[in-house]
Amino acid sequence: MTVRESVVNSFRVLRDGYRRSSLLGRLGFYAATVLTLIFSLYPFYVMLITSLSPNEALYSRDRGVVPESLTLEHYDVIFESGTFPVQTYFFNSLSVALITSVIALVVSILGAYSFTRIDYPGSTTIRRGIIVVYMLAAITLVIPLFQLLVQFGLVDTRLSLYITYTVKTLPLTLYILWNYFRSLPVEIEEAAFIDGYSRLETIVRVIVPVSLPVLVAAFLFSFKIAWNEYLFASVFLQSEPLYTLPIGIETLDSAFQNVWGEIMAASIITTLPIIVMFLYLEKYMVEGLTAGAVEG
Repeated sequence: MTVRESVVNSFRVLRDGYRRSSLLGRLGFYAATVLTLIFSLYPFYVMLITSLSPNEALYSRDRGVVPESLTLEHYDVIFESGTFPVQTYFFNSLSVALITSVIALVVSILGAYSFTRIDYPGSTTIRRGIIVVYMLAAITLVIPLFQLLVQFGLVDTRLSLYITYTVKTLPLTLYILWNYFRSLPVEIEEAAFIDGYSRLETIVRVIVPVSLPVLVAAFLFSFKIAWNEYLFASVFLQSEPLYTLPIGIETLDSAFQNVWGEIMAASIITTLPIIVMFLYLEKYMVEGLTAGAVEG
């Protein structure tokens, strides 16, 4: 029995069991689903409503779940105030996240392919070592990375974020692609070799096209990690023109008084690009993350 058949049979068992379940069991399932949605979406709802509520409502003791009035004044402060250059922070976050994700994806393609197709001493040790790095808490890497960046004079530069963010995102993207490349049949590469392709040409012209969904998924996860990263940026950056959005939001507390509305507005601005990307590319993510599990 192939992996695909095993997965299909498992879903069939779950489906048949669900059909035979009692009404109480179904109600419990729906209740758990609703509670999960509430706990997942309520923080975002509070963030959105806070960003749209006037200051007098934010600090009122009689504040309800549904606001009586809405305003865009907090967004006006964010976009028009010279103390919070949101365009600069947005560009910094976008450039760092894009470049980091591209670097991590290219390195992961080559690394994952070598782990699955090339037998060389130490490949298993290297792969496991990379996974161990991903399991380490980011705080444990700050001091070693900072010392390394100081030696090369890279502190307070975008290059410092390109390097450290790649270190942080590479293990995840590498693992995703390695898990998928293992499921690809070797015959498609052998046919490419017979046609005269080199190994690099085979990767570019054969492996990459058939792996597009999982590549999109890996890119999105890498982009999300780099976009939301705070710790490394707060330590390695010292000049405000280089700040990313998470660091810029931190500066709001010292730049304004009664800043909850502005902080939530800036948080919405920071969150929206990720939400839009995930909604637009959701089908590629699902297909990419499940592809390696159902090929057999």
